[in-house]
Amino acid sequence: MRSYLEKLPDTEDGSFKIMNRCLEEGIPFSWHHHPEYELTLTLNSTGQRYVGDHVAEYGDADLVLLGPNLPHTWASSGKLDERAPYVVLVIWFEPDWIERITFGMPELAGVRKLFQRSLAGLSFSEEARYRVVPKIRSFFEESSLERLFIVLRVLAELSEDEQAVQLAHDPVVLSSADGGNERIDRVLTLIHSEYSRVLPLEELAETAALSVSGVHRLFQRHTGQTVSEYLKRIRIGDACAQLSGGEAPIAVIAHNVGYSALANFNRQFRAVKGMTPREYRAQFRR
Repeated sequence: MRSYLEKLPDTEDGSFKIMNRCLEEGIPFSWHHHPEYELTLTLNSTGQRYVGDHVAEYGDADLVLLGPNLPHTWASSGKLDERAPYVVLVIWFEPDWIERITFGMPELAGVRKLFQRSLAGLSFSEEARYRVVPKIRSFFEESSLERLFIVLRVLAELSEDEQAVQLAHDPVVLSSADGGNERIDRVLTLIHSEYSRVLPLEELAETAALSVSGVHRLFQRHTGQTVSEYLKRIRIGDACAQLSGGEAPIAVIAHNVGYSALANFNRQFRAVKGMTPREYRAQFRR
């Protein structure tokens, strides 16, 4: 499984990018990431949701807010109404836009905190979804100005959801303090596409056009993690998807995600998930 860098469509008449997608054949597994925040509502669909190292079953009106560069996908397994299509409604937010609208505005302090909480992904409670899903559905039928008002109302209501659940174990926190976004984007893209093999720091340094010590400092400054810790999270996330959705032997999965020694895979999996790979798989076989 590889996470590719998704390039989002341009929006000429609004402050954010949107997608209203109706699918007859189901929501395909497509592991990807992008530098924007993402609010996704899935309708008439059940299946599995993958966010970083988190895998869970989802149902109708699944509503999730994802932070930048957090690998994710949905994979449907069925419909609630066979006569209707699968529906995916998505709103993408540029980090700079969030910064601009919340900076210095006390009325939006809760929204600012909401996006900070979403860096590892947030799944919202049934009560919150009941309040905002009709607004999100109407959003796609409105003018660009009315969409802005609806988005602010939706975000304000979601910011009050104390039952929202963090999804991934760790966020991907990108800092733009030193203007190194282009470099870190290149490094993350390489890691997300090639994490199942050995990735020497020298190769990452070449990708970023930095020294080895420079890329190490860049990565830790932008993500808050070392390269090895980040790689572990990505590999374990891939392993979770394969364990929950397939029948491949655990040793094969360990090799697929970049572990040459099964014992090391088992040890690192337990460190991240708090259980063995076999115990994790058993949760999806009940």
